[in-house]
Amino acid sequence: MICNYYGMYIHIIPNRDSPPAVLLRESYRENGKTKNRTLANLRGLSELQIDRIRRVLRDEPLVPIEQSFQVLRARHHGHVQAVMTAMQRLGMAELIASRPCRERNLVLAMLVARILAPQTKLATTRWLETTSLPEELSIIGASEDSLYDAMDWLLARQERIERKLSARHLSENSLVMFDLSSTYFEGSSCPLAAFGYNRDGKAGKMQVNFGLLTDARSCPVSVSVFNGNTSDVKTLLPQVSRTREKFGIQNLVMVGDRGMITQTHINTFRKTPGLGWITALRSDAIRSLMPEKGFQFGLFDGRNLAEFTHPDFPSERLVACHNQDLANRRARTRLTLLAKTVRRIEPIQRSVATGRLRGQDKIGLRVGRVINRYKMAKHFQLEIGERSLDWRINLTNINAEADLDGIYIVRTNLPADRMDATDTVRSYKRLAKVERAFRSIKEMDLQVRPVHHRLEGRVRAHIFLCMLAYYVKWHMAEAWRPLLFAEEPVNVKPSADPVTTPKRSRVTLDKVQSRRLPDGSTTHSFQTLLADLATITRNTCRTINDLQGAPTFSLDVPPSPKQHQALELLKTIKL
Repeated sequence: MICNYYGMYIHIIPNRDSPPAVLLRESYRENGKTKNRTLANLRGLSELQIDRIRRVLRDEPLVPIEQSFQVLRARHHGHVQAVMTAMQRLGMAELIASRPCRERNLVLAMLVARILAPQTKLATTRWLETTSLPEELSIIGASEDSLYDAMDWLLARQERIERKLSARHLSENSLVMFDLSSTYFEGSSCPLAAFGYNRDGKAGKMQVNFGLLTDARSCPVSVSVFNGNTSDVKTLLPQVSRTREKFGIQNLVMVGDRGMITQTHINTFRKTPGLGWITALRSDAIRSLMPEKGFQFGLFDGRNLAEFTHPDFPSERLVACHNQDLANRRARTRLTLLAKTVRRIEPIQRSVATGRLRGQDKIGLRVGRVINRYKMAKHFQLEIGERSLDWRINLTNINAEADLDGIYIVRTNLPADRMDATDTVRSYKRLAKVERAFRSIKEMDLQVRPVHHRLEGRVRAHIFLCMLAYYVKWHMAEAWRPLLFAEEPVNVKPSADPVTTPKRSRVTLDKVQSRRLPDGSTTHSFQTLLADLATITRNTCRTINDLQGAPTFSLDVPPSPKQHQALELLKTIKL
């Protein structure tokens, strides 16, 4: 049998009142006779697809790619993909609600928006339309009111969500850190708004306080909101009770700064079995331990850390630390502030000498504002008359303060066999990471301030939403350490000296100084890396041809090698 192959073609067969049959057929010659056979029925394909197959079979030249379709719309996608990947690794959807619902998707969208573009809820709805997020979460057309409703829904679930976070990150005998901060309001109609200790430098603005509870790594677990005039000391005991009763952690170690854990708290803690604590002595308490009271500076001979006990602090271990770098900084700061104060006092003294400023009350008021500006009043001795002003620097007070430069004392009730002196100091210094968390939440990344909401529930939901967003951002930053200016965990070597400031590794110093990674690519901050990923767009396209009703399709810009690395690193996130 002799068989010659001719080729394939499309055969359209009319079918009266029904759509025509579209067959993919093959023509060949067998024993001198031309024959045809059907290979496939293409009836289910569109006219456009059939036309494309016909063109290929005819070996017709294809048009350039830029002439074959047009881009109808481009939306930012890469940074959305990055945050969504991190949230999937962290199980954020299941953390918020076990069952899918529109409210859950809206909350997830607000978490992404808080990390990528923290704005008001109205501005968020506008921003969403510029990204692929509505499509990813099926929230196309989300309105401002729907976001507010989702916030109310989230607030009702806060306790359940925080219990899940606690189960993830806390266990019996865990180290728990707590600190308090504040954020200011735009407006004054919220019941939580009050004037209090201002941490934001916004004079005349009401504020709300919020406390962040984290694990030993500063990974957030819970957030509590308080009236703006609530003092630090009134917020701690409720957190301890909450951790024990609602999170089920009966044995824990609470870490707080010297302004948070006071002697009153310690007296209460002593009555609570299973509760350990780590804090530090105030400067006046340290001063009371000067040589005549039993504290010997000889403890620091040849070292910067020494453990001791004292009868004024029964059942406690005290760990004295001396940081020479800190001592030098404080000495320089004191001299600078003294010089600034003197420069401001001298013009007042000249005004009194020339008679332009008279009256003991007026002179005292002017001088008081100056010496209190930099908190240097304790270092000046003043003699004020009706027409005279004399002052001198109190060297005795300065020398007494200088004796304590660089010295701090950590106190704890934990026995040495549970936590030695170096680990105790190291645990206390981890509070600095909580302070960095506040900076990230308040201004650097998530911009919790200013608060524009008026209703108390919305304010609480807003701050809780920011805490959840920081939870995601914290894990993303940890995964991206190789691409950022941050120190990489593989380069961090445990130091036996927890007092001195840890030095950066050679690899990290090279990244910082050259602005380049070892492979020559750019070193990023967290925000600039997100901005770089945002250049990955999702494009809605349509083919260009002579047929009507051409369908649209999505086409993502492929990531660069460095963008691909960033996305792959997020897949390493583990709970």
